[in-house]
Amino acid sequence: MVLGKRLQDLREKAGLTYEQAAQALYVTHATIRRMEKAEVSLKIPYVEKLLQTYGVTDPAEVESFLSLARQANQPGWWHRYRDVLPDWFRAFVSLEGDAASIRVYEPHYVPGLLQTEDYARAVLKAGLPHAPDEEIERGVSLRMERQAVLDRKDAPLLWCVLDETVLRRPIGSPGIMRAQIAKLIEAGARPNVRLQIMPFAVGPHPAMYGPFHIFRFHVQELPDIVYTESLVGAVYFDDRDDVTTFLEALDRMCAQAAPAQNTEAILGEIHGET
Repeated sequence: MVLGKRLQDLREKAGLTYEQAAQALYVTHATIRRMEKAEVSLKIPYVEKLLQTYGVTDPAEVESFLSLARQANQPGWWHRYRDVLPDWFRAFVSLEGDAASIRVYEPHYVPGLLQTEDYARAVLKAGLPHAPDEEIERGVSLRMERQAVLDRKDAPLLWCVLDETVLRRPIGSPGIMRAQIAKLIEAGARPNVRLQIMPFAVGPHPAMYGPFHIFRFHVQELPDIVYTESLVGAVYFDDRDDVTTFLEALDRMCAQAAPAQNTEAILGEIHGET
């Protein structure tokens, strides 16, 4: 995505249209659009020709760009889980790994980064009722490996607003729920994790349509990105107006929800009831 944005900036600085850039590669203008939107891999000969077309002649600058392009084309660690990782979710895992902050509203389940193995297994079995046990276990392994992002030195801030339904809905056995709530209490003590509970008592709020994630990055070229999903796919929003709508809704929800300093007490009470 960063390289695509840089290619766009170089093209616009050179005063070239999509069609003019496409002529240099003997491709359609749609191919140039897709390269700039990071919807296709960056073929090294294409990138090299575009840099030449855009007037980038410094050998060191060209080689630096090509080196980054080669890195961008390398499969991520999750590639070995491609058998259980839908195409539409691969971008999510990539964004999750590169984010500086991840803000989440979740009305149904504990977010994947905070799930226990048993809870994750129960959730996957409910969502994939016809999947064989081997596929479920692969999915659990992927989910557990994703959680390593929170242990890195440059770990992102994870800020979650959980609807009270998440804590009240029984997932698996009572023991699984107790262990899951205990993990949330432990996670809330981390310096890079902030949890807020949206109690039933507050009534309606701006995001009652469904769950979503908002990713923010250190890299200037990357805009904030919103992720929402359905049973059969996902949508990624990066248009500023769209993202602002989600950000404003989440900010209002954070104001409505119980303060983060009260979360441990709320979780402890529910843990005792489970």
